[in-house]
Amino acid sequence: MRTHQFAVTNRRGNWDVIETVGHKQAKAEIKRLMEELELRVIERTGQLTAVNEELTREVLERQRAEEGLRKSEAYLAEAQRLSHTGSWASIPATGEIRYFSEECYRVTGFDPHDGQPRYETFLQRVHPEDRAKLSEAVEKAGRENAEFELDYRIIHPGGEIRDIHVVGHPGLSPSGDFVEFVGTVIDITKRKRAEESLRRSEGYLADAQRLSHTGSWAWAPATGEITYCSEECYRVLGFDPRGGHPRFETFFQRIHWDDQPRIAKTLERATRERAEFEVDDRIILPGGEIRDVHVVGHPVLSPSGDLVEFVGTLMDVTARKRAEEEHERLRQAQADLAHVNRVTTMGELTASLAHEVNQPIAAAITNANACLRWLARDQPDLEEARAAAMRIVKDGTRAAEIVSRIRQIFKKGAPEHELVDLNDVILEMIVFLHGEAMQHHISFRTELAADLPKVMGDRVQLQQVAMNLIVKCIDAMKDVDEKREVVLKSQRAESQHIMVSVSDTGMGLPPQREDQIFNAFFTTKPHGTGMGLRICRSIVESHGGRLWAADNYPRGASFCFTIPSKAEAHE
Repeated sequence: MRTHQFAVTNRRGNWDVIETVGHKQAKAEIKRLMEELELRVIERTGQLTAVNEELTREVLERQRAEEGLRKSEAYLAEAQRLSHTGSWASIPATGEIRYFSEECYRVTGFDPHDGQPRYETFLQRVHPEDRAKLSEAVEKAGRENAEFELDYRIIHPGGEIRDIHVVGHPGLSPSGDFVEFVGTVIDITKRKRAEESLRRSEGYLADAQRLSHTGSWAWAPATGEITYCSEECYRVLGFDPRGGHPRFETFFQRIHWDDQPRIAKTLERATRERAEFEVDDRIILPGGEIRDVHVVGHPVLSPSGDLVEFVGTLMDVTARKRAEEEHERLRQAQADLAHVNRVTTMGELTASLAHEVNQPIAAAITNANACLRWLARDQPDLEEARAAAMRIVKDGTRAAEIVSRIRQIFKKGAPEHELVDLNDVILEMIVFLHGEAMQHHISFRTELAADLPKVMGDRVQLQQVAMNLIVKCIDAMKDVDEKREVVLKSQRAESQHIMVSVSDTGMGLPPQREDQIFNAFFTTKPHGTGMGLRICRSIVESHGGRLWAADNYPRGASFCFTIPSKAEAHE
């Protein structure tokens, strides 16, 4: 042990402590050690601070990673929920399902609170018709260490059937041995329903196109490529669908050579103007058969307004064209027959017509003689002569009107529809048939509505209907001993129609044969043609109306017909 020495001196009553050399050295050593300790503490503190900061950073990074993982898991779960896609991992050989995502539970119908199901339990949920198919695919993939992918159906506990698309990928060990399958299941129920609905719609469309003989197509003018052709389009054009879409040039060669220039001009204009087109043409099939087709095309434009393609329809109108031609021939035949009927009826009325024309001619001769007598006097009576001359003009005009009406009824030509006043038609026929009625002591009575609207029709044809019906009534009363009267009425009917009736006091309709009188060639007259009423009904029906007959009480018959008024006819 080291000993330190101190000297104490008393100066002026004060004591001083004097430090020795040894003490000074010890104090310096202590100071050095303190400073060294302080440096070590500072250094260690720095190290600890750095370690602490590193630990803090690691914790923060781990927290951020965990937060990112939670977000990723949430995004994944949300993505799986939105896409109806679940993920899984299983070892079928051991019956173990090692992992089921939340969406996988929902898609397959299992409750996650019950834990992951066994593979056998899951397989029992698969539709019986699909179970063997799924098992075989999984076993084969396990043997070959290969992926598998297929669709199957699964039955939920409530009985709901869901369509599933599964993809499995084999997980292998470092040595290449099979470990497990990992994969996805996708609920494709909605897609399957949509595909089924689409198939039905396509089936309905194909049936509709087949029934209506209408095909659909798409054509790109820039390349000359027909990009789409429906099954019915192939049939109408006579191409084999197994040969693929024909080139436009090939199709164009099937157009009738007389129609090709017109069709080419139409397509060129539509392409240049990027406009719709509609055209009729004829197609020559490989066997030589000619079909009439009606084509409609609609342009499809890009966002910049450039023409991309034309889409449209092609309709086989051959049957309609033939029907229209046949209808035109039938209409012409009917018009010819109606003309023959008019001529025949006029022939039957020859005597009456001669008497009707003879009256104004005889009156004109009488007035001419009177005029000559007034002028031959020593003092000519000019006033009387002028009056006689005026009567001659009147008689001549009356004769001309009768001849004009006869010529009009004899006229042959296509129907000319115009606004017709049915009251005028009735009155004209009364004047025309007045002589025939007077010969048989038959009177006319009219009850015509004053505010009757006009109808749209052919005046000559409507005159023929009125004339035939009046003649029928006159014929029915020729052998009747009692009152002979033809009553003609006009009035408004339902649905904006005009109704005209012609009634007589004759023998009535043929007993038990009332429904046959409008048949062709049915007649009760010895020399009748049996076509008058048949033609009348055809004319009325061609004007949108109806003709019928009924017995009167106590005797006679009525013929009634309706014609749409102007407003109804326009609709």
